[in-house]
Amino acid sequence: DPGANFAKLAPAVAEAAAAGARLVVLPEMFPSGFSMAAERISEEPGGPGERFLREQAARHAIAVCGSVATRRAGGKPQNLGMIVFPDGRVERYAKIHPFTFGGEREHYAPGESALTTAIDGVRTSLLICYDLRFAELFARLAARTDLFVVAANWPAPRRDHWRTLLKARSIECQAYVLGVNRVGSGGGLAYAGDSVLWAPASPAMLRAYSITASCMPRQMPR
Repeated sequence: DPGANFAKLAPAVAEAAAAGARLVVLPEMFPSGFSMAAERISEEPGGPGERFLREQAARHAIAVCGSVATRRAGGKPQNLGMIVFPDGRVERYAKIHPFTFGGEREHYAPGESALTTAIDGVRTSLLICYDLRFAELFARLAARTDLFVVAANWPAPRRDHWRTLLKARSIECQAYVLGVNRVGSGGGLAYAGDSVLWAPASPAMLRAYSITASCMPRQMPR
C-alpha cells in the first residue's frame, strides 16, 4: 500500500528535517516492501515513489534517499536506488547484486555501475541490501567514499550478519557506514530494523559530520 507508506513516512521525514537532518534515508523498496512481484509493484520512471522523494527533498530542503522497483524499456525492472536533492536533481543506482538465493535476479535486472555523489561535501556511495555481502564492491569505492549508505530489507533471522557486516565494512574501508533497514513483517518474513551508523574511529568524530539518518542509530560506534 504505497499511499499508506507515504502517509506514514512524511511526518517522520519532517521530524528528521526539523531536528537538523541533511540526509534522510528510507529502506529498500520503501513504497511496497521487498517483493518478487516485480511486474505488479514496479513503477514507471518518475512514478509515485520518485515523486514522493522529490516532494520531500524540495519541501524540507534536504537530500532524501530510497529504493524503488522501477520499470525500464526493453528489459526487466530494476531495484533502483535514488538520492534526490532539494533542487530536483536525482542520482540513480541500480542494485548490482540481486539477492540470488531469493530469486531476485529472475525478476529484476542487475545494475552495472556504482554511484558516488557529494552531499554537503560528504562523498557518499549508495548501495542496496545484498550488496553488503560483497566486500570487493566496497573496496573499489573506498578511496572516493566518506559515507556508505546501505538501504535494506534484511530479515531478522540474519540480523547478526547485518550488524557484523556493516561494522566490518566501516573498519575495512575506513569510512562511515549507515545501514537503514525495514521493520515489521511481510511476505512471511520478520524484519528487526537494527538501523545504525558506524564510524571508522571514535564516536566523537561523528559530530564532525552534518549527516543524520531518518532513523536514529540504536547502537553508536564504540
